[in-house]
Amino acid sequence: MPSGLILFLGLLAIPVAEISVFILVGSEIGVFPTIGLVFLTAVIGSMLLRHQGLSIMGRVRSEMDAGRVPGAELGHGAMILVAGVLLLTPGFVTDTIGFLLFVPPVRESIWNTIRKRIAVTVAQTGPAGAGPRRRGPVVDLDADDYGPADPSSPWRGDEPGRLSDERTPPRRP
Repeated sequence: MPSGLILFLGLLAIPVAEISVFILVGSEIGVFPTIGLVFLTAVIGSMLLRHQGLSIMGRVRSEMDAGRVPGAELGHGAMILVAGVLLLTPGFVTDTIGFLLFVPPVRESIWNTIRKRIAVTVAQTGPAGAGPRRRGPVVDLDADDYGPADPSSPWRGDEPGRLSDERTPPRRP
């Protein structure tokens, strides 16, 4: 079955399921308690999102500090983000899926399934982009070691960012 058709059917089925569950729950406990449950799940979801999101950010940072690629942590972070969005979306079906994504063993099994289908490529940059900054020797200058620019120097620019040169005519305003 094409993935576009699966996505279309999923986007069609979720609202139908949500409406059905709203009707069933509302007929059992009433309208206002149903609305209260929707708000309660949104509040609990935002609290879980904050707590687990900060936790996953700390794990990503510690993996990067150790020089490792935080692939699993980023995958878990993406699932926690999806869980938060699902919990903030009104509905009991999306709330159930969202709460399941907050359970670490559920996330781990989903990550193991996804990990088999993706390839992670690590690209390292040069010394300016990664690792501790390496500095050369420190040059300590006294006041008499430097002074105003030599007026005959070609490196003395009349304008910021422009070198002075006889071959290049000066800019006219």
